[in-house]
Amino acid sequence: MAQRIGPTNQEIAAVLERIAALLESQDANPFRVRAYRMAAQSVRDSQRPVAELAVERVEALQQLPGVGERLAGTIAEFVATGRSNLLDRLQGEVSPEDLFTKVPGIGEELARRIAAELDIGTLEELEIAIYDGRLRKIKGFGPRRIQAVKHGLAGLLSQSARRRVRKIASGEAPSEGHLPPIGLLLDVDAEYRGRAEAGDLRKITPRRFNPEQKAWLPVMHREREGWHFTALYSNTARAHELGATRDRVVIYFSQDGDEGQCTVVTARSGALRDKRVVRGRETECEQHYLQN
Repeated sequence: MAQRIGPTNQEIAAVLERIAALLESQDANPFRVRAYRMAAQSVRDSQRPVAELAVERVEALQQLPGVGERLAGTIAEFVATGRSNLLDRLQGEVSPEDLFTKVPGIGEELARRIAAELDIGTLEELEIAIYDGRLRKIKGFGPRRIQAVKHGLAGLLSQSARRRVRKIASGEAPSEGHLPPIGLLLDVDAEYRGRAEAGDLRKITPRRFNPEQKAWLPVMHREREGWHFTALYSNTARAHELGATRDRVVIYFSQDGDEGQCTVVTARSGALRDKRVVRGRETECEQHYLQN
């Protein structure tokens, strides 16, 4: 009897349906909701185990009706890891610690130290911390482990993301070819904070740091200039510790298969003091404010 590879078609379809339901409940674009539902039906109708397609070649998933590059990536991620970052995000369960443990050489304890001591939340920020030497100051990160992490990140980050990291680490402004423009990100940030303050957004019930299980975390989905955005307040241990939950806005973005995230905060010092800035892109923010 052949051994089953990965989750069943029904299990994959259930994840896609769950994503569609959450997007719909959070007032996302109806076309995006419909795309996930159509993909779920395609997975159910497939005569072959979709997990096998994902293992053989991710591009094969795009042969399924209604499954494009982004949806193929969501399916492949669930097949490979048993989880979906998008689903976690929609449920308010994303944490830097979970993200960092995906990197070979980083376990749960080291992931907690990175998040707490470096106050970073993305893989790009982690690689920048390797370049500028901050990671080696964390207990448990000797030269051999740092090399393993660097090698692991090379497999997790896209080539464009790695080029951005190298530019940022060298003090250059990264190309915006695969990034939303600074002005657009700041507009999304401003809209989100304004609507959240006015009580004009759906609220989700995150499991983390929410013992009373209250629906308190506003979430906003927007589509602008060809980009999909999801914005929500930071719900990390560090943000709660600093009392900065509502100052830090995490923005997830995607376009044509390129995905990423950034954090927008209020600068507390320097030339950008009291202005909203995109962490890791401060030079571009300064240029933006000089021009506007």
